[in-house]
Amino acid sequence: MRAVFIQLFLLVSAGWCITLSGCGFYSHSGASVSPDAKTFSVEYIQNLASIVQPTLSQVLTEKLKRKFINETQLKLAQSNGDVRFSGKIIDYRTAPVGVQGNQQNAVNQLTIGVEITYENTKDEKQNFKQVFSTFVNYPADQNLAAVENQLVQTATDQLVTDIFNKAFINW
Repeated sequence: MRAVFIQLFLLVSAGWCITLSGCGFYSHSGASVSPDAKTFSVEYIQNLASIVQPTLSQVLTEKLKRKFINETQLKLAQSNGDVRFSGKIIDYRTAPVGVQGNQQNAVNQLTIGVEITYENTKDEKQNFKQVFSTFVNYPADQNLAAVENQLVQTATDQLVTDIFNKAFINW
């Protein structure tokens, strides 16, 4: 019985793979990409926030490139891709958000905001310019410098997912 189930599962899975790979609009991540689009480019994301974290621009730019390489069929172009991403970091701040019963701060929050422009030269109806923002909480008794790299990694992962979803998943 189990062998029959496994064979049936493999047969159905193979059918879906053939069906989805033939349409040109689908990737293994669920991304909808115009079949005419073959390349993408990501301009260096400039850091224009009032507080500049030294590695944030590079981390965000490279994570965007990796996400699109890994989850779409598009090839990276140095510039002028069929789909183009550009933007700037406009917010980088930390603030207390949780107070204990004795009126002491218990939780701090790192907030990062980026303004992203997406241009799809093959389907201009998909173009957008949008601010994406995310935050990560951390204990107030921890020094920001001690946890900042991990917070930046977590926050940029979420930002990249949000940007990808807006551009390719149409959420």
